[in-house]
Amino acid sequence: METMKERRNSTRRVDYFLLASMLVAAFLNIYLIWTDKYANTYYTTAVASMMKNMHNFFYGTLDSGGFVTVDKPPLTFMIQTIFAFIFGLHGWSVILPQALAGVGSVLLVYLLVKPNFGSGAARIAALVMACTPVAVSVSRTNNIDSMLVFALLLAVWFLFKGVKQHKRWAVIVGFGLVGVGFNIKMLEAYMVLPAFYFFYILAGAGGWRKKAVTLALSTVVCAVISLSWAVIVDSVPEDQRPYIGSSETNSVLDLAFGYNGISRLTGDRSPGGGGGRSDRGLEFGLGTGTGTADGSGSGGFAGTRAGIRSGESRNGSAGVEGGQSDGGRGFGGVNGGDFGNPGFTGERPTMNFGGGGAFNTGTKGPLRLFQSELSGQASWMLPFVLFGCTALFASFRIRHMSWKHKEVLFWLAWLIPVMGFFSMAGFFHQYYLIMMAPPIAALTGAGWSEMARQWRERDSWKAWLLPAAVLLTAAFSWYIVHPYDSVIGKGWSVAILVTGVLATLWLTVGLLNASLSKMPAVLGFLILLIGPMYWAFTPIIYGQSSMTPAAGPGLTAGLGRFGGFGDFPNFAGRRNADTSAMSANSERNSANGSGDNSWAAVDDSGATRNPWNPGVGFPAAGGTEAGGDSSRGLTRGASAPGEGVSLNENLYQYLKDHNTGQKYLLAATDYTTLAPYIIEKGETVISLGGFSGSDPVLSVERLQELINSGQLKYIYLSGGRGGNSTLTQWIEDHGTEVPSSEWGEETGQASNGDQAGGQGQTGGFGFGREGTLYAFSPEQGE
Repeated sequence: METMKERRNSTRRVDYFLLASMLVAAFLNIYLIWTDKYANTYYTTAVASMMKNMHNFFYGTLDSGGFVTVDKPPLTFMIQTIFAFIFGLHGWSVILPQALAGVGSVLLVYLLVKPNFGSGAARIAALVMACTPVAVSVSRTNNIDSMLVFALLLAVWFLFKGVKQHKRWAVIVGFGLVGVGFNIKMLEAYMVLPAFYFFYILAGAGGWRKKAVTLALSTVVCAVISLSWAVIVDSVPEDQRPYIGSSETNSVLDLAFGYNGISRLTGDRSPGGGGGRSDRGLEFGLGTGTGTADGSGSGGFAGTRAGIRSGESRNGSAGVEGGQSDGGRGFGGVNGGDFGNPGFTGERPTMNFGGGGAFNTGTKGPLRLFQSELSGQASWMLPFVLFGCTALFASFRIRHMSWKHKEVLFWLAWLIPVMGFFSMAGFFHQYYLIMMAPPIAALTGAGWSEMARQWRERDSWKAWLLPAAVLLTAAFSWYIVHPYDSVIGKGWSVAILVTGVLATLWLTVGLLNASLSKMPAVLGFLILLIGPMYWAFTPIIYGQSSMTPAAGPGLTAGLGRFGGFGDFPNFAGRRNADTSAMSANSERNSANGSGDNSWAAVDDSGATRNPWNPGVGFPAAGGTEAGGDSSRGLTRGASAPGEGVSLNENLYQYLKDHNTGQKYLLAATDYTTLAPYIIEKGETVISLGGFSGSDPVLSVERLQELINSGQLKYIYLSGGRGGNSTLTQWIEDHGTEVPSSEWGEETGQASNGDQAGGQGQTGGFGFGREGTLYAFSPEQGE
């Protein structure tokens, strides 16, 4: 029997398996993030603006002028701003907090699983969390989801501590941290609340009265913390604070329960979630069509030279038009936008944005998380979890419920509602699936521990659960990987299937031996990590979109073949590609949710070539664009909206030369036009449209005041986003158009395609490349 001293020494001893998992997570989350120039431009622009003054810092404003907020609470961006103050404003400095939060989540999963399931289960859980593809992909960006998961896991740690040690304060702190999560990503944090209430009712000490009091206090604390910032902001008169970006009524509460709440389930992508103004674009400033019950919509994606504009589907359903007008490229459009996807046997159904959702999230239904669009992000271990739960509840008795059973029920109460939501939701991105990662990791570790014990003890029919779990999970991994055989080589899918079968045979033969060791059980499980580990490496191997991160070979093509390291990137950052892979990839659906199944070839200079416009280069990792601008280390054929933006030096110099003391250098409807002026130059500018380009940030009267008072002289209207039609019309009617020859980039410097007519270009791949500059004098504001 282990002595108290031995237990104490065991507790103090460093678990090197945990340390290894954390190092794996650190590498996956951090390596090459320094090649990312702007990360998610939208959020980095906000951080740069928040660095200007405390007004912007408190409200979380998108523009440095402080007129409109981002569409999320500012808590995570405050942390990113602090990191930017310490390390300087860089892509990597705003990514680092999320990367560290991802590593911290690995540690927390370990600490949550170990007390009741043992070190082996905790190590497995930590490793699964570390190499969950979607967790890695989102932790490598400045999107806020990995910070949310870290806060929620910390809340679980306090909840477990409070319940086990009968400490009410710890339970209340746990609920309070869920409130902190609300201030990270609003209602998404509340997805775990049913599990919190259920677990405390199930496992909490004392009678119903004590439980009711504790839960009441916890609920109050959660609500107060959740709504504290929102209520303070909404109580400030509207003319004394920024416009609440993407809200319908200029209210944080409307933003929380509308655009960031109910609309995520209903699929209504208009700000506010209530339909609202007809001129409001989708989240990416896309078409303004209506959604349908199956996740399709009548709004289309119209490819234009300016990037994405409100468009109409040719056939009445959401679709991607070719997007190659005048050499430009629309969002995700490849030869009309229909993407084939080889499947389990033969071809899976062809998917477009009508059936696969506007963000490539599959078709609504109970099997949505097993469809090709989503299965590779977080679903790898679901079959293993099913068998593990069967093993854990094989001896379940309500009157003799153990702590193991109670904790398993907690993780299921987290996982099942989340799976249900994403199976039916109409509006979400693939990277939201990180919410599934902690319960899957915990249940995988717990299930493995129990199945391994039953296997070693030859516990009747339960001894066969582990071999069956390994075989079925390996088969599911093959199902996920097999469609990419023409992209990454058949070796990966064949290796997964063959090693899975061999591990199953080893476990089966082991049942016939007189003595058993843990080795087959451990190796049998580690084989199952081949697929998810490879997927987790894809953001490093191929690069990814920082705006809509996702993992998988669909990020690009022709890389990482099974034939050895010759086909992997060299770790100086250059990627390898071949033309045969491009043709293979163009025939299949991108399963990563970015809407882009393209790749970019690498030329001799290390810059990547844009297949839609060979004259335009994309940067190699850590390198520069063909035009000389350092930019993101992407190897894809296109950036997501808002990525790859660059400064129009001619326009900037013109504005500086002609500024006669105005407070605001420039106003524009498109935030990507303004982003380089805020991030690179630290200028004070005004966003007239927020994220969608159509937020009514300023009324005509307020704009007149700014012009009449000599605070604003120049306004730039770009063709890429919807805008406020009334305000736009007033600007066009009263402003003096400045010839683009005085400020526009020369044709050879244009970021993509030729200049059209008299319009100039602001640079950048996404929105805001073309537009018209208007000058105003105080008398014109009348």
